[in-house]
Amino acid sequence: MTSARITARFAALAQEDRAAFVTYVMAGDPDIAASAAILRGLPGAGADLIELGLPFSDPVADGPAIQHAGNRALQQGVTVEKVLEMVRGFRAADDATPLIMMGYLNPLLSYGLTGFAAAAARAGVDGVIMVDCPPEEATPLADALDAHGVALIRLATPTTDAARLGVVTRRTSGFVYYVSVAGITGDKHADAQDIAPAIARVRAACGLPVAVGFGIRTPDQAAAIARVADGVVVGTALVDVIADAAASGDDPTKRVLATVATLSGAVRGARRARA
Repeated sequence: MTSARITARFAALAQEDRAAFVTYVMAGDPDIAASAAILRGLPGAGADLIELGLPFSDPVADGPAIQHAGNRALQQGVTVEKVLEMVRGFRAADDATPLIMMGYLNPLLSYGLTGFAAAAARAGVDGVIMVDCPPEEATPLADALDAHGVALIRLATPTTDAARLGVVTRRTSGFVYYVSVAGITGDKHADAQDIAPAIARVRAACGLPVAVGFGIRTPDQAAAIARVADGVVVGTALVDVIADAAASGDDPTKRVLATVATLSGAVRGARRARA
């Protein structure tokens, strides 16, 4: 089914008049077994879509929390193939929740773009976000993913002007990920009123749903973004919970799924509260 899951999920949520709650976790953090358990538990805790981080040694767009999570995963020996294995395990029990791999291009180049696209589709990956792959260099990746029905999801930012937006959204499918702040993950806080015009502009340019990430940590912040965007992405806050639980000897799965449930509740109730 691949990218059709993304389209179907956003369409269903639009019918419900609510934003999608999108969770980001790093594959293999704090270890492979716990990471797999977290992944399996996310839909039941309220995740509408899942972004699964592909660990990389030089994550230029990520702040310290996700950098450390990637390092922990790499120390566990996590590779592209092991992430795909994790996806296959997830798909054995869940054939409905859209799953997007998010990371950097080098591991995919090492794997081989054509081989990766085919393997990702077989495993059940619905979309790919490659943070460091600009549109001008994305044709080989886009061609490989298109051949197997996997969405290439691009990033738009506060500095993406009208001319650039047309380039960014070309060959984008599934949704557009709007980076709400200029900077790295976990660095600043998103303000819904400030970014609402930009969300409308991106939507008008591509006709796709717009999910907002970077700088969203609390239920109140998530609810505010849910009132103006089609999706709310929370990553660093979840990665922090996992790291804190593992460091203190608590169950990271239980802790992070409880956090997801709280944030999901805020997103689900956001537009009802407005009405």
